[in-house]
Amino acid sequence: MTDNNSRLVYSTDSGRIKPDEAKAERPKGDGIVRIQRQTSGRKGKGVCIITGLDLSDDDLNKLAAELKKKCGCGGAIKDGVIEIQGDKRDELKVLLELKGFKVKLAGG
Repeated sequence: MTDNNSRLVYSTDSGRIKPDEAKAERPKGDGIVRIQRQTSGRKGKGVCIITGLDLSDDDLNKLAAELKKKCGCGGAIKDGVIEIQGDKRDELKVLLELKGFKVKLAGG
């Protein structure tokens, strides 16, 4: 069947599989952990954003779990940044300073 009008539509040889892309490295911090409150894009619900932590993914997960447990709230980790639900900046500052981090409250 060598028709001039036929063409390959789909083949299982190549498919739609894309090669693994290298993960982008997180920017290195300046040694200061910053805590800021953010409400934009969250329908008015506030979260505390913790940036500037130079930790591995496993250590970041452990720290986030401990902070959520001590504050009694939920949260998430996105792109090397810890998000804690609610306005807990003062509690988070004390907890992180006890861990030995240099902490600043950023934003208004």
